[in-house]
Amino acid sequence: MKRRNFLISTLIGTGSLSGIQNLYAKTEASAALSGKKPLMRIGICTDLHQDLIKDGEKRLQSFINEMNQRKPDFIIQMGDFCIPKEKNKNLMGIWNQFTGPKYHVIGNHDTDGGFTHDQVVDFWNAKGKYYSFDTNGYHFVVLNGNERPEGDTSKGYPRSMNPAQIKWMKQDLEATNLPTIVFCHQGIDNDQDGLKEGALIRLIFERINKKAGFNKIQFVFSGHHHEDYHNVYNGINYVQINSISYQFTHPVTGYDFAHTKEPLWAFLTIYTNGTAEIKGRKSEYMGQEATQNDPDYNGYPNVPYISDRAIKI
Repeated sequence: MKRRNFLISTLIGTGSLSGIQNLYAKTEASAALSGKKPLMRIGICTDLHQDLIKDGEKRLQSFINEMNQRKPDFIIQMGDFCIPKEKNKNLMGIWNQFTGPKYHVIGNHDTDGGFTHDQVVDFWNAKGKYYSFDTNGYHFVVLNGNERPEGDTSKGYPRSMNPAQIKWMKQDLEATNLPTIVFCHQGIDNDQDGLKEGALIRLIFERINKKAGFNKIQFVFSGHHHEDYHNVYNGINYVQINSISYQFTHPVTGYDFAHTKEPLWAFLTIYTNGTAEIKGRKSEYMGQEATQNDPDYNGYPNVPYISDRAIKI
């Protein structure tokens, strides 16, 4: 059998694969035949909101089941996961069913009820409130956008990085020579309730890339906004991952929630030829009129999916 036909028959298969396995196999076959090979594979979910919805465990179980089947290099949840209370130990048991490395990002709702960031880190068994790690020739930085500036007495959730964390981040990014991916709960590119220091952080990223002489910082992933978009600022990709559970609606007064029938998550693959693919999931709303927004609302639209994207890096 010729190599081309062997690859197709091996990777795509026929009736021996289930529908979902067949889909994965076709993707791998296409990559193999185009001459690119996967360098890094990451499963990403965000904004489960276990403490605000009724089917959080079921949604997370679906994600974990698929990740155990696909076997990415690691999985990461990007915040608003669960508060550190006894009732949520079963949810953590589901999360820990994943057999590979697992990482966490702190979200603003994870301290609801007066819990501290340290309590969240301990309950999740996370690496820290913010931290970095290396995998497969890539550097990863996890930020904590939930710090409150000294002397800030304003109401509402904090959405800041204090000077100590910014200093740590800058030193960490300058110290690595590896291509880098950043995770933060709040959008660093989104001034609609995103990170307050977003413009400053973006400028730091751009100066680090200029000093390095290449696009060291390639991606910045966020959750929090329950939206689906991809922005590019000075060569850096800012990707918003939609909630695994629901989207916000924007009626004329107040706001409402539109739950998706099926959970949403993303699967990132970085290839050896300098390209990346994001494979999302699509669903429908559970009866809510999520698209009936205030006509004066100018933000990103509500959508019950995470888009597939092909990105040159």
